[in-house]
Amino acid sequence: MKSRVGSSVKADARAAGIEAASRAKEGLSDIKLALVYASVAYDLPAMLDGVKSELPGVPLVGNTSFTGVVTPEGFASGESGFVGVMLLAGDDLVVGVAGLAKSASARETGKQVAREAMKRAGRTDAPTYFYMAAPPGEEEFFLKGVTDVIGRVPFFGGSAADNAIAGEWSLYEGTNVFADGVTVAFFYTKEPMCNLYTGAYRETSDVGIITKIEGHRTLKEIDGRPAVEVYASWTGVSPDSLKGGALLAATITSPLGVKDRLGELVAIRHPMNGNDDLSMAIGSNLAEKTAVIRMEASVDELIASASETLESLKKKCGFKPAAFHLVHCGGRRAGIGDRIGEVVDAVKKSAGDVPFIMEFTFGEYGFEDDGNNTMGGLMLSYTALR
Repeated sequence: MKSRVGSSVKADARAAGIEAASRAKEGLSDIKLALVYASVAYDLPAMLDGVKSELPGVPLVGNTSFTGVVTPEGFASGESGFVGVMLLAGDDLVVGVAGLAKSASARETGKQVAREAMKRAGRTDAPTYFYMAAPPGEEEFFLKGVTDVIGRVPFFGGSAADNAIAGEWSLYEGTNVFADGVTVAFFYTKEPMCNLYTGAYRETSDVGIITKIEGHRTLKEIDGRPAVEVYASWTGVSPDSLKGGALLAATITSPLGVKDRLGELVAIRHPMNGNDDLSMAIGSNLAEKTAVIRMEASVDELIASASETLESLKKKCGFKPAAFHLVHCGGRRAGIGDRIGEVVDAVKKSAGDVPFIMEFTFGEYGFEDDGNNTMGGLMLSYTALR
Protein backbone atom coordinates (compact mmCIF):
# COMPACT_ATOMS: atom_id res chain seq x y z
CA MET A 1 0.00 0.00 0.00
CA LYS A 2 1.04 3.59 -0.65
CA SER A 3 -0.48 6.74 0.78
CA ARG A 4 -0.36 10.50 0.57
CA VAL A 5 -2.25 13.26 2.39
CA GLY A 6 -3.34 16.78 1.50
CA SER A 7 -5.33 19.54 3.19
CA SER A 8 -6.81 22.95 2.52
CA VAL A 9 -8.45 25.83 4.38
CA LYS A 10 -9.62 27.76 1.33
CA ALA A 11 -12.89 29.59 1.97
CA ASP A 12 -14.46 28.31 -1.24
CA ALA A 13 -15.57 24.74 -0.61
CA ARG A 14 -15.01 23.40 -4.13
CA ALA A 15 -11.61 25.06 -4.41
CA ALA A 16 -10.64 23.58 -1.04
CA GLY A 17 -11.61 20.09 -2.20
CA ILE A 18 -9.57 20.54 -5.38
CA GLU A 19 -6.51 21.78 -3.50
CA ALA A 20 -6.54 19.04 -0.85
CA ALA A 21 -7.03 16.25 -3.40
CA SER A 22 -4.44 17.70 -5.77
CA ARG A 23 -1.82 17.77 -3.02
CA ALA A 24 -2.66 14.24 -1.93
CA LYS A 25 -2.56 12.61 -5.36
CA GLU A 26 0.87 13.91 -6.35
CA GLY A 27 3.07 10.96 -7.26
CA LEU A 28 0.38 8.33 -6.61
CA SER A 29 -1.08 5.88 -9.10
CA ASP A 30 -3.64 3.10 -8.81
CA ILE A 31 -5.53 5.00 -6.09
CA LYS A 32 -8.17 2.80 -4.45
CA LEU A 33 -9.71 5.02 -1.76
CA ALA A 34 -10.07 8.62 -0.63
CA LEU A 35 -10.78 9.26 3.06
CA VAL A 36 -12.08 12.82 3.42
CA TYR A 37 -12.70 14.80 6.62
CA ALA A 38 -14.07 18.31 6.48
CA SER A 39 -15.77 21.22 8.21
CA VAL A 40 -19.52 21.57 8.70
CA ALA A 41 -19.04 25.18 7.53
CA TYR A 42 -18.53 24.02 3.96
CA ASP A 43 -21.05 23.43 1.22
CA LEU A 44 -20.24 19.73 1.42
CA PRO A 45 -21.54 18.68 -2.02
CA ALA A 46 -19.40 21.42 -3.56
CA MET A 47 -16.34 20.35 -1.57
CA LEU A 48 -16.84 16.72 -2.56
CA ASP A 49 -17.32 17.70 -6.19
CA GLY A 50 -13.94 19.43 -6.02
CA VAL A 51 -12.30 16.31 -4.60
CA LYS A 52 -13.94 14.05 -7.17
CA SER A 53 -12.87 16.31 -10.03
CA GLU A 54 -9.25 15.56 -9.10
CA LEU A 55 -9.87 11.87 -8.47
CA PRO A 56 -12.25 10.60 -11.15
CA GLY A 57 -13.45 7.09 -10.45
CA VAL A 58 -11.89 6.88 -6.98
CA PRO A 59 -14.28 5.77 -4.21
CA LEU A 60 -14.65 8.43 -1.53
CA VAL A 61 -15.85 8.14 2.03
CA GLY A 62 -15.71 10.33 5.13
CA ASN A 63 -17.46 12.68 7.50
CA THR A 64 -17.31 16.05 9.19
CA SER A 65 -14.69 16.57 11.91
CA PHE A 66 -14.72 18.68 15.09
CA THR A 67 -12.85 22.00 14.53
CA GLY A 68 -10.15 20.67 12.21
CA VAL A 69 -7.90 17.88 11.00
CA VAL A 70 -4.20 17.21 11.53
CA THR A 71 -1.88 16.09 8.72
CA PRO A 72 1.86 16.36 8.12
CA GLU A 73 1.04 19.86 6.82
CA GLY A 74 -0.15 20.84 10.33
CA PHE A 75 -3.50 21.65 11.94
CA ALA A 76 -6.00 22.57 9.23
CA SER A 77 -8.75 24.66 10.79
CA GLY A 78 -10.67 27.87 10.19
CA GLU A 79 -14.05 29.52 10.50
CA SER A 80 -14.54 29.37 6.73
CA GLY A 81 -13.78 25.66 6.62
CA PHE A 82 -11.11 22.98 6.30
CA VAL A 83 -10.65 19.64 4.57
CA GLY A 84 -8.13 16.82 4.81
CA VAL A 85 -7.77 14.00 2.27
CA MET A 86 -5.91 10.71 2.72
CA LEU A 87 -5.42 8.57 -0.39
CA LEU A 88 -4.63 4.86 -0.29
CA ALA A 89 -3.20 3.13 -3.34
CA GLY A 90 -1.78 -0.23 -4.41
CA ASP A 91 -2.32 -2.84 -7.10
CA ASP A 92 -2.71 -5.56 -4.44
CA LEU A 93 -5.51 -3.66 -2.66
CA VAL A 94 -9.24 -4.05 -3.31
CA VAL A 95 -11.64 -1.74 -1.49
CA GLY A 96 -15.42 -1.90 -1.49
CA VAL A 97 -17.03 1.37 -0.40
CA ALA A 98 -20.70 1.96 0.37
CA GLY A 99 -22.82 4.41 2.31
CA LEU A 100 -26.54 4.54 3.00
CA ALA A 101 -28.86 6.91 4.77
CA LYS A 102 -30.82 5.12 7.47
CA SER A 103 -33.95 3.69 5.87
CA ALA A 104 -35.28 1.17 8.38
CA SER A 105 -33.57 0.26 11.64
CA ALA A 106 -29.89 1.00 12.16
CA ARG A 107 -29.18 -2.74 12.21
CA GLU A 108 -30.99 -3.35 8.93
CA THR A 109 -29.20 -0.39 7.33
CA GLY A 110 -25.90 -1.89 8.50
CA LYS A 111 -26.78 -5.14 6.76
CA GLN A 112 -27.67 -3.33 3.55
CA VAL A 113 -24.47 -1.30 3.46
CA ALA A 114 -22.32 -4.39 4.11
CA ARG A 115 -23.90 -6.26 1.21
CA GLU A 116 -23.42 -3.26 -1.05
CA ALA A 117 -19.76 -2.86 -0.08
CA MET A 118 -19.08 -6.53 -0.93
CA LYS A 119 -20.89 -6.12 -4.24
CA ARG A 120 -18.84 -3.06 -5.17
CA ALA A 121 -15.63 -4.89 -4.29
CA GLY A 122 -16.69 -7.76 -6.54
CA ARG A 123 -16.44 -10.16 -3.59
CA THR A 124 -18.72 -12.50 -1.69
CA ASP A 125 -16.37 -13.13 1.24
CA ALA A 126 -15.66 -11.09 4.36
CA PRO A 127 -13.01 -8.36 4.13
CA THR A 128 -9.65 -8.57 5.88
CA TYR A 129 -10.72 -5.55 7.95
CA PHE A 130 -13.04 -2.60 7.51
CA TYR A 131 -13.55 1.08 8.20
CA MET A 132 -16.85 2.49 9.41
CA ALA A 133 -18.40 5.87 10.18
CA ALA A 134 -21.82 6.72 11.58
CA PRO A 135 -23.50 9.61 13.42
CA PRO A 136 -23.57 9.72 17.22
CA GLY A 137 -26.49 7.77 18.64
CA GLU A 138 -26.85 4.27 17.18
CA GLU A 139 -23.32 3.27 16.24
CA GLU A 140 -23.51 -0.08 18.02
CA PHE A 141 -26.59 -1.10 16.04
CA PHE A 142 -25.13 -0.15 12.65
CA LEU A 143 -22.12 -2.29 13.62
CA LYS A 144 -24.37 -5.21 14.57
CA GLY A 145 -25.92 -5.09 11.12
CA VAL A 146 -22.53 -5.15 9.38
CA THR A 147 -21.43 -8.03 11.62
CA ASP A 148 -24.60 -9.96 10.80
CA VAL A 149 -23.35 -10.09 7.20
CA ILE A 150 -19.57 -10.52 7.47
CA GLY A 151 -19.02 -11.92 10.95
CA ARG A 152 -16.41 -10.70 13.43
CA VAL A 153 -13.86 -8.74 11.40
CA PRO A 154 -11.53 -6.12 12.94
CA PHE A 155 -12.54 -2.54 12.27
CA PHE A 156 -11.62 1.07 12.92
CA GLY A 157 -13.28 4.46 12.44
CA GLY A 158 -15.29 7.10 14.25
CA SER A 159 -18.51 9.06 14.49
CA ALA A 160 -19.18 12.23 12.54
CA ALA A 161 -18.83 15.47 14.47
CA ASP A 162 -19.72 19.15 14.24
CA ASN A 163 -18.28 22.10 16.13
CA ALA A 164 -20.91 22.49 18.85
CA ILE A 165 -22.72 19.14 19.42
CA ALA A 166 -25.62 20.70 17.55
CA GLY A 167 -26.49 17.78 15.28
CA GLU A 168 -24.99 19.51 12.23
CA TRP A 169 -22.65 16.61 11.40
CA SER A 170 -22.70 14.79 8.07
CA LEU A 171 -21.46 11.55 6.52
CA TYR A 172 -20.68 11.18 2.86
CA GLU A 173 -19.94 8.50 0.31
CA GLY A 174 -19.07 9.74 -3.15
CA THR A 175 -21.10 12.93 -3.44
CA ASN A 176 -23.99 11.50 -1.41
CA VAL A 177 -24.30 13.49 1.85
CA PHE A 178 -26.55 12.51 4.77
CA ALA A 179 -26.83 13.09 8.51
CA ASP A 180 -28.12 9.70 9.67
CA GLY A 181 -26.84 6.45 8.25
CA VAL A 182 -23.60 4.54 7.92
CA THR A 183 -20.60 4.34 5.61
CA VAL A 184 -18.06 1.54 5.28
CA ALA A 185 -14.91 0.68 3.37
CA PHE A 186 -14.15 -3.05 3.13
CA PHE A 187 -10.44 -3.79 2.66
CA TYR A 188 -9.38 -6.95 0.83
CA THR A 189 -5.61 -7.33 1.09
CA LYS A 190 -2.87 -9.67 2.22
CA GLU A 191 -1.25 -6.87 4.19
CA PRO A 192 -2.08 -6.38 7.89
CA MET A 193 -3.87 -3.64 9.75
CA CYS A 194 -2.86 -2.89 13.34
CA ASN A 195 -5.09 -0.93 15.72
CA LEU A 196 -4.46 0.47 19.18
CA TYR A 197 -7.65 1.47 20.98
CA THR A 198 -7.34 3.27 24.30
CA GLY A 199 -8.68 6.00 26.52
CA ALA A 200 -5.25 6.56 28.09
CA TYR A 201 -6.90 7.33 31.42
CA ARG A 202 -5.99 6.01 34.86
CA GLU A 203 -8.44 3.99 36.90
CA THR A 204 -9.43 5.43 40.28
CA SER A 205 -10.79 3.52 43.27
CA ASP A 206 -14.26 4.98 42.61
CA VAL A 207 -16.35 2.16 41.20
CA GLY A 208 -20.01 1.17 41.32
CA ILE A 209 -22.56 -1.13 39.73
CA ILE A 210 -24.97 0.19 37.12
CA THR A 211 -28.32 -0.65 38.67
CA LYS A 212 -30.67 1.20 36.33
CA ILE A 213 -30.53 2.49 32.77
CA GLU A 214 -33.23 3.91 30.54
CA GLY A 215 -33.07 3.00 26.89
CA HIS A 216 -29.47 2.30 26.00
CA ARG A 217 -27.69 5.51 26.97
CA THR A 218 -29.32 7.09 30.00
CA LEU A 219 -27.55 6.12 33.22
CA LYS A 220 -30.19 6.42 35.92
CA GLU A 221 -28.60 4.77 38.96
CA ILE A 222 -25.25 3.59 40.26
CA ASP A 223 -25.49 1.33 43.31
CA GLY A 224 -29.18 2.20 43.59
CA ARG A 225 -28.58 5.97 43.81
CA PRO A 226 -29.00 8.71 41.18
CA ALA A 227 -25.97 8.61 38.90
CA VAL A 228 -25.10 12.32 39.11
CA GLU A 229 -25.37 12.17 42.89
CA VAL A 230 -22.89 9.29 43.02
CA TYR A 231 -20.46 10.96 40.63
CA ALA A 232 -20.68 14.22 42.62
CA SER A 233 -19.85 12.33 45.83
CA TRP A 234 -16.84 10.75 44.11
CA THR A 235 -15.50 14.10 42.97
CA GLY A 236 -16.47 16.21 45.99
CA VAL A 237 -18.77 18.64 44.20
CA SER A 238 -22.46 19.54 44.35
CA PRO A 239 -24.83 17.56 42.14
CA ASP A 240 -26.36 20.85 40.99
CA SER A 241 -22.98 21.91 39.61
CA LEU A 242 -23.10 18.95 37.19
CA LYS A 243 -26.47 19.64 35.59
CA GLY A 244 -26.81 20.26 31.89
CA GLY A 245 -23.72 20.57 29.77
CA ALA A 246 -21.57 21.23 32.83
CA LEU A 247 -21.30 17.46 33.26
CA LEU A 248 -19.78 17.02 29.79
CA ALA A 249 -17.05 19.58 30.48
CA ALA A 250 -16.32 18.22 33.97
CA THR A 251 -15.91 14.66 32.75
CA ILE A 252 -13.39 15.27 29.94
CA THR A 253 -10.62 14.78 32.49
CA SER A 254 -12.62 12.38 34.67
CA PRO A 255 -15.03 10.23 32.66
CA LEU A 256 -16.50 6.81 33.35
CA GLY A 257 -15.11 3.54 32.05
CA VAL A 258 -16.32 -0.03 31.59
CA LYS A 259 -14.00 -3.03 31.29
CA ASP A 260 -14.31 -5.66 28.62
CA ARG A 261 -14.92 -9.27 29.60
CA LEU A 262 -11.16 -10.00 29.66
CA GLY A 263 -10.19 -6.88 31.57
CA GLU A 264 -7.79 -5.83 28.82
CA LEU A 265 -9.71 -2.80 27.53
CA VAL A 266 -11.46 -0.01 29.43
CA ALA A 267 -13.95 1.57 27.06
CA ILE A 268 -14.65 5.16 28.07
CA ARG A 269 -18.23 6.26 28.58
CA HIS A 270 -18.49 10.05 28.35
CA PRO A 271 -21.33 11.63 30.34
CA MET A 272 -22.87 14.19 27.99
CA ASN A 273 -25.56 15.87 30.11
CA GLY A 274 -26.67 16.02 33.72
CA ASN A 275 -30.46 15.67 33.70
CA ASP A 276 -32.86 17.26 36.18
CA ASP A 277 -33.62 13.88 37.76
CA LEU A 278 -29.86 13.45 38.36
CA SER A 279 -29.52 10.83 35.65
CA MET A 280 -26.78 11.09 33.01
CA ALA A 281 -27.02 11.07 29.25
CA ILE A 282 -24.07 8.95 28.09
CA GLY A 283 -22.41 8.94 24.66
CA SER A 284 -22.32 5.12 24.28
CA ASN A 285 -24.46 2.13 25.20
CA LEU A 286 -24.56 0.76 28.75
CA ALA A 287 -25.68 -2.43 30.45
CA GLU A 288 -27.20 -2.94 33.89
CA LYS A 289 -25.35 -5.07 36.48
CA THR A 290 -21.94 -4.11 35.10
CA ALA A 291 -19.30 -2.05 36.86
CA VAL A 292 -18.54 1.56 35.99
CA ILE A 293 -15.20 3.09 37.04
CA ARG A 294 -14.29 6.74 37.41
CA MET A 295 -11.21 7.44 35.28
CA GLU A 296 -8.74 10.34 35.41
CA ALA A 297 -6.26 12.22 33.21
CA SER A 298 -4.98 15.78 33.38
CA VAL A 299 -4.99 18.08 30.35
CA ASP A 300 -1.21 17.62 30.20
CA GLU A 301 -1.78 13.87 30.03
CA LEU A 302 -4.43 14.23 27.31
CA ILE A 303 -1.92 16.17 25.22
CA ALA A 304 0.91 13.73 25.87
CA SER A 305 -1.25 10.69 25.13
CA ALA A 306 -1.81 11.76 21.51
CA SER A 307 1.81 11.06 20.57
CA GLU A 308 2.53 8.45 23.24
CA THR A 309 -0.27 6.31 21.83
CA LEU A 310 1.25 6.58 18.37
CA GLU A 311 4.60 5.44 19.78
CA SER A 312 2.84 2.49 21.43
CA LEU A 313 1.10 1.64 18.15
CA LYS A 314 4.44 1.54 16.31
CA LYS A 315 5.85 -0.85 18.90
CA LYS A 316 2.75 -3.03 18.88
CA CYS A 317 2.57 -3.44 15.10
CA GLY A 318 6.12 -4.49 14.35
CA PHE A 319 6.01 -3.40 10.70
CA LYS A 320 6.77 -0.25 8.71
CA PRO A 321 3.37 1.36 8.03
CA ALA A 322 2.32 2.89 4.74
CA ALA A 323 -0.11 5.17 6.58
CA PHE A 324 -1.47 6.09 9.99
CA HIS A 325 -5.21 6.73 10.37
CA LEU A 326 -5.69 8.50 13.70
CA VAL A 327 -9.13 8.91 15.29
CA HIS A 328 -8.99 11.38 18.19
CA CYS A 329 -12.05 12.21 20.28
CA GLY A 330 -13.48 15.70 19.80
CA GLY A 331 -14.14 15.95 23.54
CA ARG A 332 -10.44 15.43 24.25
CA ARG A 333 -9.72 18.04 21.58
CA ALA A 334 -12.04 20.48 23.38
CA GLY A 335 -10.27 19.82 26.68
CA ILE A 336 -6.91 20.47 25.04
CA GLY A 337 -8.16 23.78 23.69
CA ASP A 338 -5.61 26.25 22.33
CA ARG A 339 -2.76 23.87 23.19
CA ILE A 340 -3.56 21.81 20.10
CA GLY A 341 -0.26 22.91 18.59
CA GLU A 342 1.55 20.77 21.15
CA VAL A 343 -0.36 17.73 19.92
CA VAL A 344 0.40 18.54 16.29
CA ASP A 345 4.13 18.93 16.85
CA ALA A 346 4.43 15.73 18.90
CA VAL A 347 2.35 13.61 16.51
CA LYS A 348 4.28 14.87 13.48
CA LYS A 349 7.55 13.97 15.19
CA SER A 350 6.29 10.49 16.13
CA ALA A 351 4.86 9.79 12.66
CA GLY A 352 8.14 10.70 10.97
CA ASP A 353 7.94 10.11 7.23
CA VAL A 354 4.72 8.07 7.40
CA PRO A 355 1.68 9.91 5.95
CA PHE A 356 -1.10 10.39 8.50
CA ILE A 357 -4.43 12.05 9.03
CA MET A 358 -6.12 12.76 12.36
CA GLU A 359 -9.83 13.45 12.56
CA PHE A 360 -11.74 14.61 15.65
CA THR A 361 -14.88 12.56 16.28
CA PHE A 362 -17.87 12.22 18.59
CA GLY A 363 -17.33 8.46 19.00
CA GLU A 364 -14.34 6.20 18.39
CA TYR A 365 -14.21 2.60 17.16
CA GLY A 366 -11.54 -0.03 17.58
CA PHE A 367 -10.65 -3.35 19.18
CA GLU A 368 -8.12 -4.92 21.52
CA ASP A 369 -6.48 -8.22 20.59
CA ASP A 370 -9.12 -10.96 20.61
CA GLY A 371 -11.84 -8.79 22.11
CA ASN A 372 -14.91 -7.68 20.21
CA ASN A 373 -15.08 -4.55 18.11
CA THR A 374 -15.87 -1.77 20.56
CA MET A 375 -17.22 1.78 20.56
CA GLY A 376 -16.62 4.49 23.11
CA GLY A 377 -16.11 8.19 23.66
CA LEU A 378 -13.07 10.21 24.74
CA MET A 379 -10.96 7.49 23.12
CA LEU A 380 -8.07 7.25 20.71
CA SER A 381 -8.33 4.71 17.88
CA TYR A 382 -5.00 4.66 16.07
CA THR A 383 -4.54 2.42 13.05
CA ALA A 384 -1.44 1.50 11.07
CA LEU A 385 -1.96 0.28 7.50
CA ARG A 386 0.66 -1.59 5.45
